Amino acid sequence: MGASVRTLHWFRNDLRLQDNPGLALACEQGEVLPVFIFDTDEPAESVPGAASRAWLDRSLRALSSSLGGGLLVLKGSAEGLLPDLCHRYSIDAVTWNRSYEPFAIARDTRIKQSLKADGLTVTSSNGALLYEPWESVKKDGTPYRVFTPFYKHCRANLATRAPINLKTKRLRLVPLEGPSNVDALHLTPSVPWDETMLSDWAPGEAGALARLEAFLASGIGSYRLGRDYPAQQSVSRLSPHLHFGEISPHLILARLADAPIDDNLEHFVKELVWREFAHHLLYHFPELPSKNLQEKFDWFPWVEDPVRLKAWQSGQTGYPIVDAGMRELWQTGSMHNRVRMIVASFLVKNLTQHWHHGLQWFWDCLVDADLASNSASWQWCAGSGADAAPYFRIFNPITQGQRFDPDGTYTKRFLPELEALPKQYLFDPWNAPHDVLSASGIVLGKDYPAPIVDVKSSREHALQAFAEMKRRAML
Repeated sequence: MGASVRTLHWFRNDLRLQDNPGLALACEQGEVLPVFIFDTDEPAESVPGAASRAWLDRSLRALSSSLGGGLLVLKGSAEGLLPDLCHRYSIDAVTWNRSYEPFAIARDTRIKQSLKADGLTVTSSNGALLYEPWESVKKDGTPYRVFTPFYKHCRANLATRAPINLKTKRLRLVPLEGPSNVDALHLTPSVPWDETMLSDWAPGEAGALARLEAFLASGIGSYRLGRDYPAQQSVSRLSPHLHFGEISPHLILARLADAPIDDNLEHFVKELVWREFAHHLLYHFPELPSKNLQEKFDWFPWVEDPVRLKAWQSGQTGYPIVDAGMRELWQTGSMHNRVRMIVASFLVKNLTQHWHHGLQWFWDCLVDADLASNSASWQWCAGSGADAAPYFRIFNPITQGQRFDPDGTYTKRFLPELEALPKQYLFDPWNAPHDVLSASGIVLGKDYPAPIVDVKSSREHALQAFAEMKRRAML
């Protein structure tokens, strides 16, 4: 193609300039019209939740600023808007980076066919993953369902490439016909709770790069052991940046090349590959967000209890490590990974509530809510997914808190009402003597809730439910 080619680059979950294959291709061809469309055709399972919308608002503003205000932001049907834009702006070619959600795959296929029929050149690229989901399969062509062999396959064929360096001075943008404003998307709430939630975050490409450098400087050296302790600063906190495509996994791997090769590095790479595994599962099993991957769980006797579900959602279960995690989620839009496993186990096992409830709550509250990772992780915790944790593996919220937050630093941060409680009673305050509770200014049931279930009896009930499921599935 010659220099006269005008290319529309359709931004989706690739809100960055550097190491953006689709955008780089568009820049090589000539003038670029950068477009973001909030697609109103997306099904409910794909529409960003409240926390994600707040992040998206700031990420789009950062991207638009990087483009000198040249980002065209629209809301409506992508299938209807794109052909019209191509006509209005005399577009010759369209580029985008692939999405792997079921709806996006079908939509993008239709759009590509339609635009090609109109005589346009359409190119999609891989800007989100290290491996295409259809490439990392077993020798017989079937998808992996167990993480360990998937990881070994990927590790042996690590898909490294040099990040694509976009020289922004060479970026020539198509002049917009009129003003374009992120405000038109109405992504932020009328009551600005998002300002507090995002105060510890920096959405956008610059924030992602700064977060990576901070992790390499002070987190990765203690990652293998420290990542399980929520009070420590050992995790990367890169997941929302990866989800929105503010940084690419290839760029992260390139920066890791300078880090010491040890168990810390290997464990972090394994987490990157777990993200790949989640997308692998969603691509090959598109009903993952709604259907048990292991069909025997269709027979599980889940309990519908809105009162207990509300207590879990609001961090009022009476189990401090669970409540701290749920309040962290509500206040910050995030939750430490170890605590995510604890609260998930509590919901689906101690409360025997369907994993759908947890998936939906996380989807609305997490800034890093990702359809693939959210679905795969909840099914893993419930025991119904690929390579899932056995259902009879039930986390004890008391001992988990004692083990992974021994000083109570994390728990007391989100449960200030327990600040004065001695740490030996922090994770089972109902066992504290009356005089200790009184001296700590705590009246159970008033200042802090009494447990909504008993750990031992709820565990036994969960195991009975699991046995009932197996019996039903065999009939």
